[in-house]
Amino acid sequence: MNDHKKHAAKVFRIEADAIIAMGQRLDKQFDKAVELIKNCKGRVIVSGMGKSGLIGKKIAATFNSTGIASIFLHPAEAMHGDLGLVQADDVLLAISKSGRLGESELLVITAKRLMTPIIALVGNTTSDLADRADIVLDCSVEKEACPNNLVPTSSSTAALVMGDALAVALLKDRNFTQEDFAQLHPGGSIGMRLLMRVRDLHHTGNNLPLVKPNTPMKEMLLVMNSKLLGCAVMKDDSDHCTGIFTDGDLRRLIENNDKFYNLTASDTMIKNPKSISQDAILDSALAMMEKHSITQLPTVDKDNRLVGVLHLHDILKSKLV
Repeated sequence: MNDHKKHAAKVFRIEADAIIAMGQRLDKQFDKAVELIKNCKGRVIVSGMGKSGLIGKKIAATFNSTGIASIFLHPAEAMHGDLGLVQADDVLLAISKSGRLGESELLVITAKRLMTPIIALVGNTTSDLADRADIVLDCSVEKEACPNNLVPTSSSTAALVMGDALAVALLKDRNFTQEDFAQLHPGGSIGMRLLMRVRDLHHTGNNLPLVKPNTPMKEMLLVMNSKLLGCAVMKDDSDHCTGIFTDGDLRRLIENNDKFYNLTASDTMIKNPKSISQDAILDSALAMMEKHSITQLPTVDKDNRLVGVLHLHDILKSKLV
């Protein structure tokens, strides 16, 4: 009986080794490629045949999702009318394991005629494509994960990862932020989570479970029950949040103090709790909650004055996570 997991693990090892080896070969050509794409005034035209073409489509999509205008151009379509897509201000990113031109020859000739810079992602750095390219990125692999060393596996993964490396390097170089990403992905849950602000979901005004320092425990529990946020918050005369008391704090208090009803809010509050700006993106609030294992998060304005409370359940009910 075949050990499928054993075969799968071998594929993982072969492809991982190929990626590590490719990383060790990175040189100044990669830096030049990043700079060329960053300064491109047109679009990145990505092209490739077969599996390289499929990888090219993903690379073009990744570039677009990170704010780099890109389009995939199939070499065969280029031969039949689509060469007009290529302009002098563009950058041609050509992908090929063998580096043989084949159907890509007319595309490369056109790019050279227009003086459109060519970046080649190739598995053969002495090939025709590599010779004609302005920048060559070595995506060669020792072997494919296919037992017959035929099916593009390691080689297609190498090209894909090289494309990802370019995209991430450009992202870092251009200080591409979460907000920038959200602007390009407004329709998905990730984009909505990055576009929405804390102020869109937090509880404010009369919905705040506010208590004073001398509020008795019994009265504080009534406030918590009436506001249904699982907490009570306290602020000083300047409206700065000075404490929070949660359901979890109550359970721990009951376990350790059988006279807890004699206490007041100031006796039990967690002083100077974690808080977040009401203008922060929702994803930042979620990350803070996860990091500190908290369910409620006081929200503040630009002067650090308490304005609301954000509850994890509100984020979950929004179905953005």
